[in-house]
This record gives sequence, C-alpha cells and structure tokens, in this order.
Amino acid sequence: MSIDELASEQAFVSRLYARLDELRARADTSLRGVRLTPATGTHANRSERDSFASLHENRLQQLLAVEDRLCFGRLDLLDGEARYVGRIGLSDDSQTQLLVDWRAPAAETFYQATAADPRGVVRRRHLTTRGRTVTGVEDEVLDMDGIDGITGLSGEGALLAALNASRTGRMRDIVATIQLEQDRVIRAPLDGVLVVQGGPGTGKTAVALHRAAYLLYTHRDRIADRGVLIVGPNRAFLRYIEQVLPSLGETGVVMASAGELYPGVTALHEDEPAVARIKGDRRMADVIAAAVRARQRPPAADVRIDIDGSYVTLRRSAVEGAIGRAQRNRKPHNVARTSFVKDVLNDLAQQLARAHRVELDQDNRDELIAELRDSAAVRRAVNLCWMPTSPFALLAGLFADAGKLAAAAPHLRAADRELLLRPAGSEWTISDVPLLDEAAELLGDDPSGARAARAVAEAERAAEIEYARGVLANTVTDIRVEAEDLVDRYASGGSSAPLSERASADRSWAFGHVVVDEAQELSAMAWRVLMRRCPSRSMTIVGDIAQTSSSAGARSWREMLDPYVAGRWRMSELTINYRTPRQIMDIAAGVLRAGGVDVRAPESPRVGDWEPTASVIAAGDTSAIVDAVRRELELLGEGSLAVLVPRADRVAVWDALRVALPAGLLANADDDIDRPVSVLSVREAKGLEFDSVVLVEPARILAESSTGLADVYVALTRPTQRLRVLTSGALPPALAPIRALGDW
Repeated sequence: MSIDELASEQAFVSRLYARLDELRARADTSLRGVRLTPATGTHANRSERDSFASLHENRLQQLLAVEDRLCFGRLDLLDGEARYVGRIGLSDDSQTQLLVDWRAPAAETFYQATAADPRGVVRRRHLTTRGRTVTGVEDEVLDMDGIDGITGLSGEGALLAALNASRTGRMRDIVATIQLEQDRVIRAPLDGVLVVQGGPGTGKTAVALHRAAYLLYTHRDRIADRGVLIVGPNRAFLRYIEQVLPSLGETGVVMASAGELYPGVTALHEDEPAVARIKGDRRMADVIAAAVRARQRPPAADVRIDIDGSYVTLRRSAVEGAIGRAQRNRKPHNVARTSFVKDVLNDLAQQLARAHRVELDQDNRDELIAELRDSAAVRRAVNLCWMPTSPFALLAGLFADAGKLAAAAPHLRAADRELLLRPAGSEWTISDVPLLDEAAELLGDDPSGARAARAVAEAERAAEIEYARGVLANTVTDIRVEAEDLVDRYASGGSSAPLSERASADRSWAFGHVVVDEAQELSAMAWRVLMRRCPSRSMTIVGDIAQTSSSAGARSWREMLDPYVAGRWRMSELTINYRTPRQIMDIAAGVLRAGGVDVRAPESPRVGDWEPTASVIAAGDTSAIVDAVRRELELLGEGSLAVLVPRADRVAVWDALRVALPAGLLANADDDIDRPVSVLSVREAKGLEFDSVVLVEPARILAESSTGLADVYVALTRPTQRLRVLTSGALPPALAPIRALGDW
C-alpha cells in the first residue's frame, strides 16, 4: 500500500475517533446535568430522572467500550461507494453515515461476500489498528471485472494474524474476522432453539457472544427489556469472555455459571461424578415433588385442642378434604397453604361457635378465626398438616434423613439414595442448584414470610427517614431536599437498578433470549431451570457432544432437548478449527475415533510452527514439570501457558511452580486468568485456550474421567501453538502418534 493511501485511511479513522470523542462528551454532559437535578417531586418525577440517568450511563458505557478497533473494515462497491464497517454505527450531525455497525444489514456483505458471489463488492479491506493508529491493511478482490481504478492492494491475512496472536487470558471479539459459516449462525433467526454443534477451536463461543450482540441490535424491541442470559460452565470461563460483549457495544446482559442460576446461591464445588449423575437425572423432579407432597399430610387421628377452656377437634376427614381442595388448585405449596388454612380454620370456627353457644355469622366469624390463630396449639396442629418451608430447608432435610429420602425416592436404587445422603448444613454444590430451583417452583413464596418482610422493610424505612430528618435539620444547603427523597436516593444508588441486577435477583424473571455455552455439560435438571427462565424458548445453545465430561451431561442433543422443545430446535454445525494447529488436531481426531464418538472432528487448515512433544518423567516428579514449564515460557516469549494435571495433583504442582517461578507469573486460582501460567484440571480448562499446554499424566487423567477419552480430547485441543506431554508410564494408545514426534 502506498504511503498516501495509508495516510488517507488514517485520516478517516481519525475523523471517526474525533466523532466518538464528541459523542462521549455530549453523553457525559447530559449525564452530569441529570445527576445535578434534585430528585424531588412525585415518585413519577424521580423515576423519570433515574430513567434518564440510566439511559445516559448506558450510552456513555457503550461509547467508552468501543475504543479498541473502532473501525476494522471497508467495502468498495460496484457503484463507487466506500462503506466503512466497525463496532457501532456513527453519523455526523447532518445524519451522514460515517461508520456502519457490523450487525446492520448494510454490513452483511463484509462477512458474506465471496469471489463466487461478490454481491456487489469489488474489494473488501481489513484495517489493522493499534490504538488510534492505522498500522496496515489486507485487501481481498472479489470482483475482478470491477477492479479498474482500485489501487494499492495489500495484505498478509487478517485472520491468520489474529490466530497467531498471543493469548492474554481474555477472549477477544472476532468481529473483524468472522467467517462465512460463523456469520450464518450469528444472523440466524431469533425464534426457536438454535443448537450450534462445533468442535474445538471452531469459534462457537465467540459466535454465540456475537449472536447475542446481533440479536440485541436487530430485535431490541423484542428482547432488550427482558435481557439476554448467558450461561457458562464456571466463573473462570465467564471472566474469560466478560469483555467481549462490552467491546461489541452491549452491556445489558446477565452472565451466570451453572452454579449461580438460583438467586442468592453461588455454588463453586462439584459433587463426585456418581452423585452428580443422580442429581442431574430427570427423575429428581419426581423426588422433589414427593418431598413437597410429604409436607401435606393429615394427622394420623383426630386432634383435640383446648382453646381457653373450650374444645375443638382437628378432624382428620376435614383436613383430608382441605388438602384435596388445595391441591386441585395446582398452586405452589406455600401459596396453596393459604386456602388450606382457611378451610381448616372455618371448620374449627364452626366448632368454636358451638362451644361458645353463638351463631356463626359474618360478624363473629373473623373474631373466632382470630382467636384460633392466636392459639399456639392450633398453629402447631395446622402446621404439622401443611408446613410452610423454603427450598433450602426442604432439600437440606431431604438429603440428611434416610427415611425421608426413601419415602420420596422409592424408584431410586438403595445404593443411589445412599450416595445422596449428607450431613445437614453441608455446602451447596453445583448439582444442587437445579434441585433448589425445582423446589422453589413447587413451593412458591411463603405469603406470611412476604408480609413479615414487608413489615420489617417498612419499619426500617421509617427509621431511616427519621434519621434523615435529623441530618437535614443540621445541614445548610440551598437545595430543598425531603427526608423521604434522601432515603430513596440512597437506597437506589441514585439511579434505577440496571436490568442485570434486577434479573439476577429475581428467580421468576423471564429472559428474552438465553445463550448456553458448553451446553453438553448441563444435566437434564439444569435444562428444566433454563426452560423456566425463558418461557418463549428462544435460545442459542452451543457445545460439542464429543467433549462431554460431566457424568450427567448430554450424549446427544435430541435426547437432551426433545423432552422440552421437541420439534422446536434446529442444528447448525461449525466445521473449521481456527485455533488448533493441524499437527495437534490430527492426534486429537485420533482420540475422538478411539473413543467411538459419533461426531466428526473439525478440520484444521493452519499448520503450526511446532510439533507436539512427549517426555517421560518419574511419577510425582514436580521438578520435571517445573523444568518443562520454564522451557515452554522461553520458547513462547509471551502469551499464556496452561499446565493440565489430574485433579489429585493440582495442589502439589501449583505449590512447586509457586516456589520456582518469578512472582506474578502463576495464577492464584482457577479464575485468575490474567496471569501467564495456570494450573488447571481438564474440567476447569473447558472453553479456554492457551498458547501452550503442558499435559501431565494423560493416562491418569483418563483413569479418573467418567466420560472416557473426552477429557483427553479436551486437553489436547486447548493450545493454539505448542503441546508438550509429560508421562510417567505408557501413553494411552490413542496418543501413540506423539511418541515419534518428541524427545521420548
């Protein structure tokens, strides 16, 4: 490319950034103006002020998030138009389009035009920038007949450069290098369930995130108010991807791991595979339902109750009738309890009226029922027949009591029930979260608890208002501020809570769209949770059946999805592995074949610079692992390195590297992904990628896996550059090709 043409591109990109700075300044000025406006007047006025503040905050966040690679492409069209494509759309004050949002229909040809079908595009240009400086371009001529007048063709491969770039521990968006098969998935219709089956390195995670951004842009009126839920396998994965959507101009999403799908619970630990398999089984829904029904039982015999010298009888037959009527309403347990209690108290009130020798009419009915409610003996007897409870109490009690569990789960084997038992007060696990949600669905809210919570909140607010009045009485200000306004502003943080906070705290929130990554890991019970979170069944599900490592995970998409969305899901497949060098992927494909998985391994077009290697070490020799890591760091120069180890060795290997490596290199936890070196189990590494991988004792990883060779397949496909295998014994037969490639 000529210096003049590079300067021309730089001038245009500089103009775009100048416009971006101008819009940022306007948004900031508007936001400060709203914040300086006193939050006085009616509640509607305060809500309007907060809404404007939220609007300007979101706009400013969007404009700040698109700084990097604001403009990355240009289309030269047959009609002579030069159309620039970038992260967001920008226009000048006269509404002349300067930059087209990559999601807009006008940008589709940037991703979909080919030499066979140029669609009016003569040249596609990729712009490479560092900061706000244009450092180079790559040109693709798609229509040779229209090339007249096009000069300065240049480029060395935008996609190849992106693939060879060092990993930083954070996923970068691929908005500048989306490929045709990926773009078709991103722009697929909103409705229904789209399953994206993709092997390692096919970009399925990036595609899912870009699809979320595309749907929010294209169908904002349908899904923005309800939001998009993105579910990932663990916190490390969510940290890895958390910068992608903001960089694409979208911030209104909720991100959660499988252990965070129940408000107020953050489950980090996994059950043993055998326990996780049982808890993930769809039959656990019947177990939870039976445990709830066990809280609805008549007394074994009639119960005589003394009410200040007058006697009434809690009749078994009356209780049975009240239970039957409440159950026929099909309301949740705690909600249906209201009608049950009303029925029972009416029966007791009739008896009490006779004992008092009075007629039961509307005037004295309420008085008699109030007398019954005040009786501790009545409350105890009624509660024993229909006890209000919480999901936490129900599940904890069920798993701590062998008798309760046997009564609720007679269809489970005794050995399986034994595995489910644990002491009361045990920590909640990831597999417990769907069970808590199932229980919450069947129990509903406790109306009496809600009333008590409202009473406490009202009392606290009254106390805060009284305190605020005292503060204002001793404060000199020229702005009129009411105590109530001060309390409300403090409680809300000065603006309405963002959608992500409101949705995360509300179990009944119905999302406009749900994106699930590593979806093959979810159990049948977890899918029930997600279906409740999205009644419209508008979902994007990405994963790879060949990589299933959970004992409760999917063996086929049809088996997993048909019980919920039969006939409403469709599948697209990503077939090209952009991450893994061919030398490594050939070995991984052999592992897949050896495992008998009926999924085709993706093709790897990129040939790496290094062959995978294998070395023999003494069993438990952490010093050999340290030496291998040091060598890999020297070869890489910069980038990221993962040491993938059997779960039992993780602590010992981490301790050895902590002592041996310079400070700041080693990640302190599995979600500390910004450090160059991480020590992880294969399960913890799912969905992540690293420049180099040191795979330790693959035979032992295979032995501890509940899903055969799937974990080894996952481990082999994490590196983008180098793979080094360390073993103290014979390699699994599927890894035999490595034997001849390294310093065995």
